[in-house]
Amino acid sequence: MLEALLEAFPTLALLAWEPPGWGANLVRGLVNSIQIALGAYALGLVIGTLGAFGKLHGGPVARDLLAIYTTVVRAVPELVLILILYFAVTDLVNQGLVAMGYDRVQISGIAAGIAVLGVVQGAYATEVIRGAILAVPEGQLEAARAMGMPPLKTAWRITLPLMLSNAIPGLANLWLIATKDTALLAIVGFAELTLQTRQAASSTKAFLTFFLAAGVLYLLITLLSGVIFGRIEKWARKGQRSGGAGQ
Repeated sequence: MLEALLEAFPTLALLAWEPPGWGANLVRGLVNSIQIALGAYALGLVIGTLGAFGKLHGGPVARDLLAIYTTVVRAVPELVLILILYFAVTDLVNQGLVAMGYDRVQISGIAAGIAVLGVVQGAYATEVIRGAILAVPEGQLEAARAMGMPPLKTAWRITLPLMLSNAIPGLANLWLIATKDTALLAIVGFAELTLQTRQAASSTKAFLTFFLAAGVLYLLITLLSGVIFGRIEKWARKGQRSGGAGQ
């Protein structure tokens, strides 16, 4: 069957693992994309959680700064932000080091990709988590305060568990956005899946074969992510009443 498939579509041989196939290159790009997406997503969750609580419970200055951050990041296209953060911020860091008498540093591509996409993810995560916190029943928080529970313990024991089920659908979408946004790093020369695909297609002129292969890999990530987040959401909603309960 495989031989018949190769005879019908000879360009599929270009996806072989060993040269002249480009399969290993595509898998390396996929691994790099997943590494950056995971790092950026984790960083975005940290920024988003802090930003959400800052917007809800911070002082006027903190709220204003966070409002500027989320507004600017969500208003400016991700590609423009990547170019600004990747080149401009890296240059500012090196200029600061030189001014202090240190040598310029070469920032790791993975670290830079995680930092850039993490900042973008953080702005969206801030609003997702803020909305989920606002959906927590006020009666639960009033009961915690009536019992003398301190704010940090209330956040850990009451707010975070209850808001999680409301936040997961939005956070799942942010993860899928993170996986796709890694493709934008090809513009700065990082060897993620899209850049590896483009290089393979340019070298072999088999554009349809390689871009379809990349599309299949992204689709597999999406399907697997959907299963994982579905189970997480089911776990988070365990013990909660369904929308139709009591009616």
